Amino acid sequence: MIAKSAAGFLFDMDGTLVDSSRAMRRIWSRFALRHGLDFDALLPTVHGVRAVDTVRRLAVPGLDPEAEAAVIEREEIADVEGVVAIPGAAAFLAALPAQRWTVVTSASRALAQARLGAAGLPLPDTSVTGEEVLRGKPAPDCFLLGAKRLGFEPAECVAFEDSAAGIQAAAAAGADLVVIASAQSHASLDGRFVVSDYEQLELTVTRDRLRLRARISARSATPV
Repeated sequence: MIAKSAAGFLFDMDGTLVDSSRAMRRIWSRFALRHGLDFDALLPTVHGVRAVDTVRRLAVPGLDPEAEAAVIEREEIADVEGVVAIPGAAAFLAALPAQRWTVVTSASRALAQARLGAAGLPLPDTSVTGEEVLRGKPAPDCFLLGAKRLGFEPAECVAFEDSAAGIQAAAAAGADLVVIASAQSHASLDGRFVVSDYEQLELTVTRDRLRLRARISARSATPV
């Protein structure tokens, strides 16, 4: 068993609290088809990143990143079929004091509400969504803002992530890390504190600390 302790928890959404992999595949495959892109090469690069940043990075000639991202977002909000909570997520969140955790996602607020709602999970008032920061993941801005809204320093927080961009953002912010190795994970997991879902975590809540214990998975040799 290994342990972590923090004042607050910062949760990514897609692949960390909810499995939206089927919806994401449907939407981004249509995007790839519209613009003649290799979907299999594209998919690992979109996870954890704002849609507008993905479209900008692709630099497709004649494509307006903001307009295309708006199309993608509308499709994402409308298509929540198969979006479900990561096992154990609902009970884990319910056991946390409301003022000690929040969601930090690259999704817009409207999309976060749609996906978390479809999965039966709450979106806290302190949450940070993609439109609220100048720089999206892998920049640390969202995690810095999430910790600030909880009233903690980033170093006092544990971030729950699954994507390479999210892991990089959390580390750059100075937060500790737990990696959820979900169906959507596109990150190197070697040497990290990795669990497949929240049923592998034991939580203890005290007046000023949130304590975690977890069995190290076969995919992880040591904690971060």
